[in-house]
Amino acid sequence: MIKKTTFGLLCMLVSLHCFAGKTLDSIRQKDQISCGVNTGLAGFGASDSQGRWTGLDVDICRAIAAAVLGSADKVRFVPLSAPQRFTALQSGEIDILSRNTTFSMTRDAAMGLHQTAVTFYDGQGFMVPARMGIKSAKQLKNATVCVQSGTTTEKNLTDFSRANKLDIKPIVFEKLEAANAAYFSGRCKAYTTDASGLASIRSREAKNPKDHVILPDLISKEPLGPMVRRGDDEWFAITKWVIFGLLEAEEYQITSSNVESLKGTSTDPAVMRLIGKSDDMGKLLGLDKEWLAKAIAQVGNYQEIFDRNVGEKTPLALKRGLNALWSSGGLQYGMPIR
Repeated sequence: MIKKTTFGLLCMLVSLHCFAGKTLDSIRQKDQISCGVNTGLAGFGASDSQGRWTGLDVDICRAIAAAVLGSADKVRFVPLSAPQRFTALQSGEIDILSRNTTFSMTRDAAMGLHQTAVTFYDGQGFMVPARMGIKSAKQLKNATVCVQSGTTTEKNLTDFSRANKLDIKPIVFEKLEAANAAYFSGRCKAYTTDASGLASIRSREAKNPKDHVILPDLISKEPLGPMVRRGDDEWFAITKWVIFGLLEAEEYQITSSNVESLKGTSTDPAVMRLIGKSDDMGKLLGLDKEWLAKAIAQVGNYQEIFDRNVGEKTPLALKRGLNALWSSGGLQYGMPIR
């Protein structure tokens, strides 16, 4: 019998995928990625009347499909409520969860799941009717607040209320649609979730978005991004490096409109690596040489994805803020592909 240490050395020497799991093989066999998304959060994950899915979280899955299978269309989107999402990933019903999910220690260390890379930096906020004249969340003493169960939002609200002696009364709903309906019918004085989610709900559900104000207070850190199952290092690596690649592409100004022309004109070593014209970085992930170029060509770099789904020219009208690149004062930082 080969000792574990000897096997480990053999793996490194012959570059075997010693820790490769079954996810990639399964995806290639069915020629499709199963992606868990929101049941309907405009800008992040929502389907239209024709059943076509759009959103930032949706586009992350599409980019991964392009990198792995060569086509951004090879994705099966599975709409999941907050309480359903982790079970669906743990059970293997989906290959990846890309559903405005906050990274936390409990989720990363105790649920058999891996957090990959942050695709959207957010914080929990509050929305109230403009007519109430409320300027701060600390004015919500004794208020009823709509909140969705099975989320970090519920505990954050309890902690905030207790720390500030507000005696807030949560009204908890399992489904997003039920929480939306309760708030807009006046059953709750305020609504709390991620600030980006509030902007999405206001733009899609309010009869007149100007009648509702998102307060400036942010009561938590909510780094959002995809999750995968533990025990499959190959799939974990693919997921996070596609995301890092989209960020690197923005930094080097590689876009869906110029990626093909750059293959014949660029002499920048970093650009050439990213688009597969020099070093073969794809083989490190078990993918082909143009894995990232395919994702960029079909879905766009991070800036294109952000601007198309949630940016200032969309109904959500979100500024880049914390989601700007590190070189522009934000937190987004693609690990170097080299």
